[in-house]
Amino acid sequence: MNFTRKVLAVAMATAMVTPATSTLAADDDMAALKAEFKRLAERIETLERHNKELEKGLASDRVSESEPELATRLKAVEFQTLSMQKQARQISALEDITVGASLTGVVQKAGAGGTSTGVGESRASYRGDISVTLPGGKMGDIDGKIFTHFRLGQGTGVPLRRSYTSTVNTTAFQTNAGADDSFAILAQGWYQLTMPLPRDGVKANSKERLNLSFGKIDPFVFFDQNVAADDESTKFLNNVFVHNPLLDSGGGVRADAYGFAPGAIAQYSNVEEKGSEWGLSLGVFGSGPGANFSNSPAGLFVIAQAQTATRFNYLPGNYRAYLWQNGRGNGYDNVERRHSGVGISADQKVTDELTLFGRYGHQLKGQVRFDRALTVGSELSGSRWGRAADSFGVALGALRTSENFRKDSLTLDANADGTPDFGYQAGGWEKQFELYYRFKVNSRFELSPDIQLVQRPAADGAGGTIKVFGLRAKVGF
Repeated sequence: MNFTRKVLAVAMATAMVTPATSTLAADDDMAALKAEFKRLAERIETLERHNKELEKGLASDRVSESEPELATRLKAVEFQTLSMQKQARQISALEDITVGASLTGVVQKAGAGGTSTGVGESRASYRGDISVTLPGGKMGDIDGKIFTHFRLGQGTGVPLRRSYTSTVNTTAFQTNAGADDSFAILAQGWYQLTMPLPRDGVKANSKERLNLSFGKIDPFVFFDQNVAADDESTKFLNNVFVHNPLLDSGGGVRADAYGFAPGAIAQYSNVEEKGSEWGLSLGVFGSGPGANFSNSPAGLFVIAQAQTATRFNYLPGNYRAYLWQNGRGNGYDNVERRHSGVGISADQKVTDELTLFGRYGHQLKGQVRFDRALTVGSELSGSRWGRAADSFGVALGALRTSENFRKDSLTLDANADGTPDFGYQAGGWEKQFELYYRFKVNSRFELSPDIQLVQRPAADGAGGTIKVFGLRAKVGF
């Protein structure tokens, strides 16, 4: 019973008793009331003392054994709250940062008829890739992005005899420092600005974008893309299937020794109609000695691309057409000339499991070993046999010898290293075949057995078929 209720009880009792007993009852109630007042005063004094101790304890951030338990608990809650706020600020600062890393290893074996040494060869290689994307600041509704990519590795792959196929292991990467060193290089480092269009200040309503990128770039990140055939670490290993053969195996890009070049790119994209997005891109890159910063950037490699997305039976597809010109195209006779060509790259899902792809390249100008390139293939997911994360890929390619090279091949070396090669005349087509199965071991690890054939290498009718068997392993996130 609290103090107020006791006082009311005393008053009621006083009103109900008879006069004879009221005096005695009043004396008892007064004594009880005095005792209650005394206890109340003692409690107030105790509370004031505790309050002073609490205020003293909270005046310092330090935790002491002599301070009240409540102060210690309040400080603990405050420290925890501040820590959570700090973590929230850190998460907020890191939310726009993305990091990717992978390690890809390949082992391959080619028979004696397929190697440059004339004996059976086996080779192992590995490549590591680390990419980091950082926020690059804002200017109103214009967003900036910084992209960096580091690459390292060892191993150059199986040494093939003369062929139009530049390599059957596109993952192979080794710096010029040699096999005993695995230095990492800055493969890419570029900055990108994304501007919403139209410029009406309402970013959420924008269905168009203008991207401006410049720095050290892999041109194939922005051009000649293909969903089913553009990543040698997970899909096809032969270089003719990774990119347009005229640009890559044929050397049309003329990037540095590792496939990268300084450049600038302007991209327009329109996403107004879902499933029918389209865009235009224009890229300008250093070529030859301009790609590795050892000479003037004159004689640039210029490429323009138009692309569109479409739906086939409600399934997505992508179609790209592009044309290029290189002021420093390197001919098979080691003479720099202006080279130019056109190409297309297409990929289309035809069922939920099956994707078809194709590329075509046509050289318009320049002294090149092959001037036509056609590659086609498919990728089938493992859904039908209960392995949805697996995939099975098969591809066919054909590279046609150019008329000029056919005439000159009797006196000029097909590898363009300046040494004569009499008794060999190129003619017709070199053909390629590749098959792989990607087995997803878990979310971070996968294995891919791979088989490749190169028929009539370097379009030499007397040459036998190159046969390569390999196994690829990849871990990454």
